[in-house]
Order: sequence, then C-alpha cells, then structure tokens
Amino acid sequence: MIRAILSLLLVICNLSCFAQTQEIPASIKVPEDCSLIMHAYAKGVQVYICTQDPQDTSRYVWTFLEPRANLYATADNRKLIGKHYFNPAKKPTWENTDGSTISGAKLQQTDSPDSLAIPWLLLKGITASGTGKLTPVVFIQRINTKGGKAPATADRQQKGQLLEQPYTAEYLFYIKK
Repeated sequence: MIRAILSLLLVICNLSCFAQTQEIPASIKVPEDCSLIMHAYAKGVQVYICTQDPQDTSRYVWTFLEPRANLYATADNRKLIGKHYFNPAKKPTWENTDGSTISGAKLQQTDSPDSLAIPWLLLKGITASGTGKLTPVVFIQRINTKGGKAPATADRQQKGQLLEQPYTAEYLFYIKK
C-alpha cells in the first residue's frame, strides 16, 4: 500500500515538473555564448488605456501603457528580489533589491502557448545602472506568461479608462560567458 502511494506521488511530481518546463521557441532563444545569471518570477499587472483606434477612429482599442510587477526569487512569490516597470524613457526596466537596474529593448516575440496570456519576449539589455547583479545583463527573456492580455474589444464609454490586467511571468537574465 505504501509503495503504491509513493509511486503515485512520484508520478504526480514528475507530471507537475513536466508541466512547468516549457521549451523556449527558437525565435526568442539567446546566443550560445550567454549564461543565465538570474531567474525571477513576476506577479503584477499590465496597464492599458482605452483610446480611439488610429486606423479607424470609429473604433476603440485598449492601448498598452506600462507593466508594474514585483519580482520574486521563487514561484511561490515569497522572497521579493526586485520590481519591473517602465523607466522615464518608456523602456521596460527591471530593478534588483541590490540597486542595480537593466532596461531593455524588444528584439523578438512569440505567442504564448496560453492564448489568454501576453506574448513571450526576447529583449536586449540596453541601459544598466548600479553595480549589482543586473548591471552586466545583455539579454532578458519573458516566458511562461499567464494573463495580462487586454480585452479584444473596447467601446466609446470606456474611452480614457485605465485597465489593470493581472499577469505572471518568468524573466530570465543572461550575461556573456
């Protein structure tokens, strides 16, 4: 009986680990001469504003404004290690609790396997500050996203309204070897 229970637990554990391990698409992979230095779990919101569609002013759309998220060392969101936001130049920025920051520029994106989630990204580290862990970062990946997408439709009554869509993601930070 105990053997059967332990076997069942082992199967469940293996399935759980398999579900959390996603293959990173080739379009957002980093070069082979890079190595991972930090893995962060983000929990926050993607902020949108309802605006008139510039292509068709009779329509309204949700326009992305900014991300706001806390970064954690583990998936259970217990150990805060930083935050993610747009800097004054409207560049995505990650700030570590050691005071270092890295801002990025999007190089590639691919749809998330979850159709309700924001895309997976590959970003190039463009502006660093401080002397901590994030200073030497050259690439950032956003993977395993859940949520964060704006609704597909908007209407005139929503014009000017802000919408905060909850999301989670994993951010991987790379340096040159």
